[in-house]
Parts: sequence; structure tokens; C-alpha cells
Amino acid sequence: MQLTIGKLAAAGDVGVETVRYYQRRGLMGTPARAGGGWGGRVRRYDADDLRRLKFIRSAQASGFTLEEISELLALEASDDRVRVRTLARKRIEALDEKIAQMTAARAALARLADQCAASDGGPCPILAAFEP
Repeated sequence: MQLTIGKLAAAGDVGVETVRYYQRRGLMGTPARAGGGWGGRVRRYDADDLRRLKFIRSAQASGFTLEEISELLALEASDDRVRVRTLARKRIEALDEKIAQMTAARAALARLADQCAASDGGPCPILAAFEP
């Protein structure tokens, strides 16, 4: 499999600039230019590049930061499962905290919506809650 950056990006469901950003951040390599194509020389990406791009996207979807993803990619080569588990548990704790914050925000907004529905007079409780 030989892909241009555009086809790699499309296969990974990202934009070309995202691929370039990952390259600048050191998460993905930049292949050497090969002959042919526009301007005479284009970069060609292979199945390993696509697998790495999908790995990065999946890890991001799980809430890992790019710094953590960089470490996960390095750990992939070393097979340090203890460190991988530590990172995963840390991410789970952060997700649990975020879930608790969002649950509290949802409950507060639901209370305000109920208060708003209970009366047609006076200031709207939802709008009043957001006043400084």
C-alpha cells in the first residue's frame, strides 16, 4: 500500500493538516520523497503509517493527550505493560472526574430548567444563573 498524504488523511478520517501536525509533534514520521507525482516528487505512506495514524486517533478518542500518546507509542516498542496500565488508570481517573463534573452540571441545569418551567413571571432562572 502506497498512499499520498491526502489519501492517508482520508483513510484515517483526518485532514492533511492534522497529519502534518502529528509529524511536527513527532508522533508520525515523514517519509522521504519518491519520484513521480505533482512537482516530480511526492511522499508515500504505507500501511504502518495508516496504522499509527489510526492508533493516535483512537487514543485521542479515549481521552489521552498527545503527550501521553507519544509515550504510549514509545511504550509499544518496549512492551512495558506496567507503564501502559499506569497511564490507562490515570486516564480513567481523569475521565471519572470529568464525568462527575458533567453529571453535576447536568443536574444543576435540569434544576434551573424545572424552575424556569414552574413560573412565567420574573427573570428566567436559567439566564439569571449565568449573570456575573
